[in-house]
Amino acid sequence: MSERPWPAGAATGIGSMPGTDPVEAAAVVFGELPGFPYVPELPARGVGADMVGRTAALLVDLAIEVVPSGYRVAGRPGHDHRRGRDLLQWDLDAVQAARENTGAPTVLKTQIAGPWTLGAGIELARGHRVLTDRGALRDFTSSLLDGLSQHVAELTSRTDAPVVVQLDEPSLPAVLAGSLSTPSGYGNVPAVPEPEVRELLATTIERIGAMTGQPVIVHCCAPRPPIALFRAAGAGAVAFDISMLAGASAELLDEIGEAWDSGISFFLGLVPATDPVTAPGLKEVASPALRLVDRLGFNRSILAERAVPTPACGLAGATNEWMRRALALSRDLGKAFVEPPENW
Repeated sequence: MSERPWPAGAATGIGSMPGTDPVEAAAVVFGELPGFPYVPELPARGVGADMVGRTAALLVDLAIEVVPSGYRVAGRPGHDHRRGRDLLQWDLDAVQAARENTGAPTVLKTQIAGPWTLGAGIELARGHRVLTDRGALRDFTSSLLDGLSQHVAELTSRTDAPVVVQLDEPSLPAVLAGSLSTPSGYGNVPAVPEPEVRELLATTIERIGAMTGQPVIVHCCAPRPPIALFRAAGAGAVAFDISMLAGASAELLDEIGEAWDSGISFFLGLVPATDPVTAPGLKEVASPALRLVDRLGFNRSILAERAVPTPACGLAGATNEWMRRALALSRDLGKAFVEPPENW
């Protein structure tokens, strides 16, 4: 497995983008982030274009439909499931067109919901979340991995680039804390023990690594991301919003330090994901990363070796103008990690 397939000084984005035009979104991503582009997600297109819907479109021999409460398992593929598949194919067409205009990238990133977030975001026929039935959750995870294998193969064929997979797990802290609501809304789904969470995540990461030959990124922009759990599950990189570390405990900082020391890379969400009141400069967005490195006692060169700057989270809520600026700032920050300006 490649230790770090992205080039030194590379930057990337988390996934989501504003607007509804996949061709334009892919052209922007490949233009602004030539060293490490990604498959854009456009949730503004509606059903099937959000994180859970587009991930469910990869399922093999399982289908979903939309009900008033969200996504639910369906007996057979219907309009909602076909729409998700169609949107994903249009995204791949757009990525291929962008690649033909810019050339093959060094590496390409694609994003899917991780098993726990997917299991939290889809209901069984009787209304309970998939993750409450461990057998169903394993079936969904296996089906997703089968579909992901096809997805990765198609991306590789269309772009001639190795593919890195990012698992989005925004719901994982709630799964661990037992704070997900039940269908009635009057109670919570019981917390899932950490060893059980880690085991399924580790199995997923292992299988993805085997199919891609690349490290797997796990992304969680919720407060206090479970860094140690991701590391124990075999993540090659962890992505998080660095602003979520404000007031972080010594325990969490130790987890970050130990993970970095072990060779894990961090995708540091440094650039605001929505339009700021005042546009920050390069030094301003870099400051949280510099303070983190200094506080942990590492040489700042670790940012060039094992850090990838990104926007703080997805850019779906940004204006088109800020979206472009945010990606450009991320790109410039990656270069500055390798060749720091004198005033740093």
